Order: sequence, then C-alpha cells, then structure tokens
Amino acid sequence: MAQKSKKKKDSENVGKSKTEKKSNSTKTSSSSGCSKIACLVTLGVAVAIAAAAVKVYLDVTTVPDLPKIDLEEWWGPANVKTKNTSVRRFRAIFSDAMLEGMRKKSETYRQGSYYRAMRSVNESWSYGVNSDTFAQVFAHWQFKYQYRDRARFLNKLDHYKTNIQGLDMHFLHVKPEVKDNVKVLPLLLIHGWPGSVREFYEAIPLLTTVRPGYDFVFEVIAPSLPGFVYSQGPARKGLNPLKIAVILRNLMQRLGFNKFYVQGGDLGHLIGSHLATIFPDQVLGFHTNFPVNLSKQADWVWILGSIWPTLVADNVDKMYPLTDKVSYMLEETGYLHLQGTKPDTIGIALQDSPVGLLAYTMDRILMFSNPHNKDLPDGGLSNFSPTDILDNVMLYWSTNSITTALRLYKEIFSSYDLEQTLAKVPTPVPTWGLRAKHEFFHSPDFVLRWKYPNLVGTTNLDVGGRFIAFEKPAEFSNDVFKAVQSFLKYKK
Repeated sequence: MAQKSKKKKDSENVGKSKTEKKSNSTKTSSSSGCSKIACLVTLGVAVAIAAAAVKVYLDVTTVPDLPKIDLEEWWGPANVKTKNTSVRRFRAIFSDAMLEGMRKKSETYRQGSYYRAMRSVNESWSYGVNSDTFAQVFAHWQFKYQYRDRARFLNKLDHYKTNIQGLDMHFLHVKPEVKDNVKVLPLLLIHGWPGSVREFYEAIPLLTTVRPGYDFVFEVIAPSLPGFVYSQGPARKGLNPLKIAVILRNLMQRLGFNKFYVQGGDLGHLIGSHLATIFPDQVLGFHTNFPVNLSKQADWVWILGSIWPTLVADNVDKMYPLTDKVSYMLEETGYLHLQGTKPDTIGIALQDSPVGLLAYTMDRILMFSNPHNKDLPDGGLSNFSPTDILDNVMLYWSTNSITTALRLYKEIFSSYDLEQTLAKVPTPVPTWGLRAKHEFFHSPDFVLRWKYPNLVGTTNLDVGGRFIAFEKPAEFSNDVFKAVQSFLKYKK
C-alpha cells in the first residue's frame, strides 16, 4: 500500500512538473510576443516623432520659391479690353438723388421706432454698438453733418483715375512745394478696412510739408484698393492681396515711379509686404503700422511661448496671458469669418441700410482702436470726430462699394496656402515697424526678422490703435519721416 501511494504521489508530481513547465513555456512565449509588440510600437512612435521633427525643421528652414506672377492679368470685363493709359482728374460728389435716397432709408430709425426697440441692456459696448451712443452719432449725421462742405473737404486733395489691368483705379496724388535743396521721395500709402483713403487726410499735409532736421519730403500717392470706394471692383474672383500688389506696382509705374517707398497698415500691411517681397528692386523701404509675422511658425512661437513668456516676448502684456488673448480674438474676429466666407450676404444688408453701414463700420474702427473701448459707454468715440467717421461711411455709401470691398476677405481666405508661402519668403527690403499702444496683434522683433531680415527699427507708441494715421496723424507722420531717414542711411 505504501509503495502504491508513493507511486501515485510520484506520478502526480511528474504531472504537476510537466504542467508547470508548459505554463512557464506559455508565459515566456507570451512575454516575448508582448515585448516584440512594445518594441514595434516604440519604434513606430520614434519614427513618427523623427518624421515630424524633420517636417518641422524643413518647414522652418526651407524658403519656398516665389509663385509665378502675371504682371498684366486682366480684371475688367473680358469683352471690353482697353489700352487707355490716360490719367484723368476726378472729383468726389454727393449727389442730390443719393442724399434723398439715403434720407428715406434712414427715416424709420430717425422716427425712433428702431431706437426704442433696441435700447442697450447695459452702458458698455459688450453687446456691440451701444444704442445710446449710436443715437448721438446718428443725430450728428442728420443735423450737423454738412454734405456740401464735406464734399469740398474731400476734394481739397487732388483725385485721379487711370485704368490698370482693366480696372479704373482711383487715387490721391499730392505733390509738395519744395526748394531746390530738398529731395522729393515718392510714398505709396495703402489703407485697410473698414477704412479708406479718408484715413490719410490729416496725415498727408504733414507728409508733404518740409520739416526741420530732414532734407527730404514726400510726394504721396494714396490709391483706393480695387473694389473700395471709387476704385472699380474686379469682374471675376481671384483678386487676392498678391495680385493687388501687382496692380499698385503697375499704378506707380504708370505715374512714372520705378522706385518708391511703401507704407501700409491692416490690409495695407499685407499688400505692402507682398509688394516689398516680389518687387525688392523697386520698393526702397517698407513702413508698416501693423508689424506682424503672419506665418504658422510665428503662431507656434506665440502658443509655446506661453509656457515661458519672458523668453519670447519683449512686451509680455501685448502677447500674454494666452487665454485672455484667445478669448478676445474669439469675441472680436467674428466679422473676419463672416466676411471671409459670405461677403455678399452681409454686403447686401449693409448696402441696403446707411444706419446699418454706420453701425457696423464704426464698431470695427472703435474696437480696433482699443480693445478696452468695449467697456466704455461711448466705445472710445471721444478719440475721434463723428464727422470724420461719417466721411468714411459716406465714401462707401455714395459708391455702393461695401460688398466689393468685403470680397477681399473671401479672396484672402481662398488663398491661404499662397499667403503662408509668401509669409515664409524673406523680404530683403529695409523695413520699419510702428507699434501703436492698443494694437492687439504683436510679433517680437526676433520673429519679425524671420520675415523682414533687414528690420531697421521699430517704434512703440504710448497711444493709438490699428488706424493710427486716422487717429494720431502727427505721431504717424513723424514715424514715417524717421523710418525713411533710416532707410536712406541703411546699407544691406
């Protein structure tokens, strides 16, 4: 019995040993399999990171080629091609028929029914245009704005038109009166939206007047962008900022200027930057009051810099806290998305109502001038003359041009890849940046130099916003003189 019990026990131990060996073998095989999978996953992640790093490196270091450009591309009606190169005088007119039609369209608001229905729920502009402040501006428009006097004011500067690539282009051309020992330098001023050439009326006399300490003065050419105010809009889509830059270069050549200086802000910065990039032998210097690098790389610096703001920002408050800046962008750039996707829809609404056109454009001017204006009862209107703002509105209303002007945003959205390509092509032209105190978008100097390697200097003002020439013409013109003096001394 003892032997049988022992044999049975030995048999059980042998079986158990075989089972344990089999189990251990399975575990070893499974562990080996898991280890191989983990290695493959790790390898895959490493390859993906390496590929991404290479892509980022190439994206940052590779300078793309300039796109091919048609210097004579036709934008007028396809069946009406003219070779007329004449430059003809032009006058701004507010016709009686236009004024009567505008009064009729404003009648409902004037009678008070709209005003009573839309009384503001608070004293600020956080819901948009404050109806109480707007009512005051509207009353000024109805009872104090002198249409005939304002037309004479607009015509105190010389207006012209000429046909460039099928479009009748409007421009101001103001020549200085100088002595023999003073150089006259051609200066192209490029406006943005919702501004117009009206932005420059107070600055132009300052730019065309000789001043102490400078041996030069400017001959100013200020065009209305295609589709804006008195300039004809294109007959087909595709007229983006790059192609507008070509039109403006051809305009300057038509006027006899093969070399000239460029100044731009807002949309004018984008167009002026393209001018300096694609025609570096003709642009002698570029002054911008919207000094930003619009590349994706600059955006990444801004985002990643929020981890250590003082490492990337020469003025931390202008760029951070990131959450506050992003929140403000989401709140204040709705117009950008609307105009970049459905310009004709909003354009029809604005062109049907002078009251709506005033509200929409005035809100943008005031909010761009200072982000904190939304917290004020008057929205910052005290920094402007209501008459000046109404001049700008009247230029759009009298020319039925708000829709064609808004379409430029659609063209910018549609040419995003092209804009990013151009943002990565260094601009060799000597460049100067004017930063107004309340300009929301900000690029540090080292980021600006990625796009503008010959950044001669920058000015940081304690006043003003996006439309600095309109708001602070003296500070604006002073900086243009200072910049061009530096350009004349600068050697690449």
